[in-house]
Amino acid sequence: MRALSVTARAYILCALVAAVCCALPALRPGAGTPWTTTALLAAPYAACELLGRRPFLVSAVRVGAGSFFPVLFAAVLLLPPSAAALVAVPGALVGHVERRPRAVRRAWRAAQLALAAWAAAHVCTFLDGGASLGGGAVGAAPDFPYVLLPAGAAVLAFCLVLTALDGGILCTAERLPVRTAWRGLLLRSVAPHCVHGLAGLMMAVLWRSPYGALAALFVLLPMYISCWVFAQYHRERAAHQATIRALVQAVDIKDQYTRGHSERVGRASVMIAREIGMDEERVEVLRFAGILHDVGKLGVPTRLLRKDGPLTPEERRIIELHPEYGHEMVRGIGFLGEARAAILHHHERLDGSGYPYGLAGGQIPEFARVVAVADAFDAMTSTRSYRRARPVGTALRELERCAGTQFDPRMVEALTRALARQGWHHRVTSDEQSDPRGNVPPPRGIDGSCGPVPGGDAVPPVAAARSHDPGRPT
Repeated sequence: MRALSVTARAYILCALVAAVCCALPALRPGAGTPWTTTALLAAPYAACELLGRRPFLVSAVRVGAGSFFPVLFAAVLLLPPSAAALVAVPGALVGHVERRPRAVRRAWRAAQLALAAWAAAHVCTFLDGGASLGGGAVGAAPDFPYVLLPAGAAVLAFCLVLTALDGGILCTAERLPVRTAWRGLLLRSVAPHCVHGLAGLMMAVLWRSPYGALAALFVLLPMYISCWVFAQYHRERAAHQATIRALVQAVDIKDQYTRGHSERVGRASVMIAREIGMDEERVEVLRFAGILHDVGKLGVPTRLLRKDGPLTPEERRIIELHPEYGHEMVRGIGFLGEARAAILHHHERLDGSGYPYGLAGGQIPEFARVVAVADAFDAMTSTRSYRRARPVGTALRELERCAGTQFDPRMVEALTRALARQGWHHRVTSDEQSDPRGNVPPPRGIDGSCGPVPGGDAVPPVAAARSHDPGRPT
């Protein structure tokens, strides 16, 4: 959630009002709410979420939200719907939140979990889940295997509600297109929710057994172990991010003219990928590709990257080796996957006249076609010390003019749609701050046909004629 739009605020407010309406019946006098069970479930859930705000055991990574859902699933099976909704609220309000605005995110999370628990408990009640657990009598044997039906249906309902609400917030707050906001959410969440649902069923069965609530809480121990494994995964992921940041910083230090360019190309690549409906796991790898696409410049002599005048043909050939240098540098980094192909081929052209290998059409990897468009767009819309940035509309027209010869038309269309909906927030680079008066030298260089700027980013040369020095890599 960046700056929340009016639609996002209204969506969150509606969810909060609905959650309050779902929980209110439990507070009415004479409702018969089992407050002891409700409190005994709400307290450990809140305690677990509080622990999740601290680094987990010896790991520097916090436990993620949703790690203690078995408590909520036990509440769904043991309590009336309104009471089950209440169990989720304290833990959601005290849980760890990564980004701001934290108060809004916690309130949203509380409403989301309350609605999901309420819906799941209604499904469980409809299928006589309470009776299948022993009908409320302490020590009564659960009705296996029938009890798996209401428990499974409750888990599915919980998962569906969370997925529906998550997709809605992606549309309203993150501004994803409606046709892609929900794509893949349900499939990614079903398996973990089923595992948590089985643990929740185990808690509910133990709760109704002669051993009582204390024995049920021991189910949380294996959940802590699974959280530890999950934390190790995130620690490794954090190490990946640190590796990429170090490489990008090295490129930015060496090539002062394009500082900030890599991050923006990564951001534009993600916008294109989400617009064409790419799977989120591939989107993350593509972001790495966009960020690292110019890492090969570390192998290019600094004097060429910082040269003020036009490059000689020999100097251009040296700079055109940077995709191959980059590919060699990241060859052994396994988590980059498809990103390595994008680093190698992001200067290929659809008509086969690009470099380093002259691939054409479908021979060019999909990631490389995305990065090529993102790279050219940011090169045209960025201010350098030797020329002004072009307006977004002008840059898009140049991309459209060269679509089909230099760029993949599908990727150009996706970027155009994404920018029309989300806009482009261009961060000021260090080069743009170099002159406190904001003075920028007039543009230099003239060219006339679609083609890559020698030695630089794949900028359509009509744009180059107005905003780019063809002797300078971007």
